[in-house]
Amino acid sequence: MIENYKFGEIQISGKKYNFDVEIRWTGEVLNWSRKEEGAVNSGDLERALRENPEVIIIGTGAYGFCGVKKDCQDFIREKGIELIVETTERAVEKFNDAIKQSKRVIGLFHLTS
Repeated sequence: MIENYKFGEIQISGKKYNFDVEIRWTGEVLNWSRKEEGAVNSGDLERALRENPEVIIIGTGAYGFCGVKKDCQDFIREKGIELIVETTERAVEKFNDAIKQSKRVIGLFHLTS
């Protein structure tokens, strides 16, 4: 469960992270990096997709500046995976809701702008 998010920092299970993270429904937290600054491409999700999630939630930053390319969105949906793209604050709420519903969810969170 994500306890708190503020610009540049996210707190998960009592631990604070100041880098972009991938969080799995199992509680595992990984460093998440993108190949292209300011954009999410299909290749940035390969590790997450190998886990066969029901839902992928992408937090696009505090102001939503990290966009998700349309071909990436289409690629995820073609695999039958629900995709939610929101600013990181809203994405955190959606992630916590999905965890409460016992969904196989992976959250990918950009922490700055």
